[in-house]
Amino acid sequence: MAKRKRLHAAEKLQQKSAKIPKQEVKIKPVRHSDDPHQKKPKWINKQRVLIFSSRGISFRDRHLMSDLRTLLPHSKPDTKMDRKDKLLVVNEICEMKNCNKCIFFEAKKKKDLYMWVSSVPRGPSVKFLIENVHTMEELKMTGNCLKGSRPLLSFDKNFDTQPHYAIIKEIFIQTFSTPNHHPKSQPFVDHVLTFSILDNRIWFRNYQILEEDGSLAEIGPRFVLNPIRIFEGSFGGPTLFENPQYISPNQYRKQLKLSTADKYKNKQDAKTAHQLRHAKQGNTYKVNPTDDIFQTLPPEEAVGVEKKMFSRKRSLRKIGTVKRTP
Repeated sequence: MAKRKRLHAAEKLQQKSAKIPKQEVKIKPVRHSDDPHQKKPKWINKQRVLIFSSRGISFRDRHLMSDLRTLLPHSKPDTKMDRKDKLLVVNEICEMKNCNKCIFFEAKKKKDLYMWVSSVPRGPSVKFLIENVHTMEELKMTGNCLKGSRPLLSFDKNFDTQPHYAIIKEIFIQTFSTPNHHPKSQPFVDHVLTFSILDNRIWFRNYQILEEDGSLAEIGPRFVLNPIRIFEGSFGGPTLFENPQYISPNQYRKQLKLSTADKYKNKQDAKTAHQLRHAKQGNTYKVNPTDDIFQTLPPEEAVGVEKKMFSRKRSLRKIGTVKRTP
């Protein structure tokens, strides 16, 4: 009986398989060497950023410039510009390099670093003072990102409150965002460039995206941008905005010197006041004015006419005519 049941089940399966049509498996065709190569998508947004500096920058500023070049795959380098040349020469250099955006680092007195972000050749352009510079190698951050990957740009909500911040935001978007399908970029988005406003300054940070839940790790570099002026043209022209709270580094150093000078002066005034105060506190008891009547002047302290009096007494003593008073 068991064998018959098995045979009936096998026959039923054969009948069902005969009714169901067989599905044909299609194998994808293999491309031969003679076939035309598939074209890549067009690179429409052809933004090129020229990043270079003037002569006289320090080692830390030079490392900051190299870090920005690695972050922006659509950037181009150039040799250092002479400090005697005018800033309008930068427009010609950008035209020769076929760049429409420029980040120029201007060093003064080998202490102060200024950064120009300009849209060449028509403008506008913004001048910043860079403060609190920390490079990638200096901080030894735990984060890491692929070289040439495209970043996400994150802006503080305060950028939409005032018009000059809106201009700066638009310039940063066009400068720091890597164009899609750029030849030197990678098709990955694994880090975030954040721009936040605090204390009338723009704070720049670079973070790696670790996971999809939003956990971040800082990569670097980090620096603070203090806006000075916004010009209508590229590296010049009419002033659209001037920061009233900006203090130049020379004036700041002058204030520090004046504060140290005032500190020394206040210390000397406090010392003299302390001496006068203790001199007055020393005579706390009442003094009798008649105590000084019988005090005689010693000969060694005599001056002028008093000295002659002592010399006269000595001469009379030698003669023996001086009568001593009881």
